[in-house]
This record gives sequence, C-alpha cells and structure tokens, in this order.
Amino acid sequence: MNPLSEAKNMVIDGSGVILGRLASVVAKRLLEGEGITVVNAEKIVISKSKKAAVKEFKAALSVRTLGSQLKAPKRPRTPENIVRRTVRGMLPWKKPKGKLAYKRLRVHRGIPDELRNAELQVVTEAMPIGQERAFMSIEEYTRILG
Repeated sequence: MNPLSEAKNMVIDGSGVILGRLASVVAKRLLEGEGITVVNAEKIVISKSKKAAVKEFKAALSVRTLGSQLKAPKRPRTPENIVRRTVRGMLPWKKPKGKLAYKRLRVHRGIPDELRNAELQVVTEAMPIGQERAFMSIEEYTRILG
C-alpha cells in the first residue's frame, strides 16, 4: 500500500495568507492523512518588516558549526523551500508518521499546468486579521536573501 496514493488530495492557494498560520493548518491536515499541494508559494506573506527580515537573515548567516568556520547550516532561499521548511518545523519530523506526512506535501511557485483546472481552497484561518502589522511577501523576502 502506497500512503501517497491513499491520501485525499487538496490544493490550497497561498495568495495573501500568513506563512506561520498556513503552515500550522497544513501540518495538522498532513498528520490526519490528507495530501496537500500549496500553490502560489511566492505570494504567501510574512508578518514582519523588510528591516527586521534583513536583520534576522544576517544574524542567521553568522551562525557557524563547531567543526569548521567555513561550514554553516543550509538556509532555504526559494519560496517553495521556505514554505516546505516551515511546515516541516511543525511536524514530528524524526518520527515515521511525521516523515510520511511530509512526503504528502507538495509546494509550487505559481500554478502548474496540471493544476490549472483544480479547485483552489483558501485557508481562512491563515488570512491576516488586522492591517496594522508590516507584511512582506515571500517573493520580496527571497529577493533580499539573494
């Protein structure tokens, strides 16, 4: 039995939703056995200002491992990998159920041709509630990262 073929497939539109809230909803549904595809990953927003994002990223780049000053932890730099890594952080990754759940996740930049006619669902729990916070799309964030 292939766990990927048994899963119910759901296509979620990431346009304008907050990354952390979306990731928590997606992680919970993945653990329940659903297969999830997130499209428009570059349009997902992060609730922080550009200045704070640059400061945080530069601080993360300065972290080195004990073994060598040349090696550093790898940081995701594409919108798809940022979303995948955020969801992975909310799964019990080191347990078999977490690994199976993570395999049921697909993330795409834009909408691929095979999903053009699919019904896109919007996660209303992940929508921004108030506009008083600074928001920045993942596309802008990845341009800053380089």
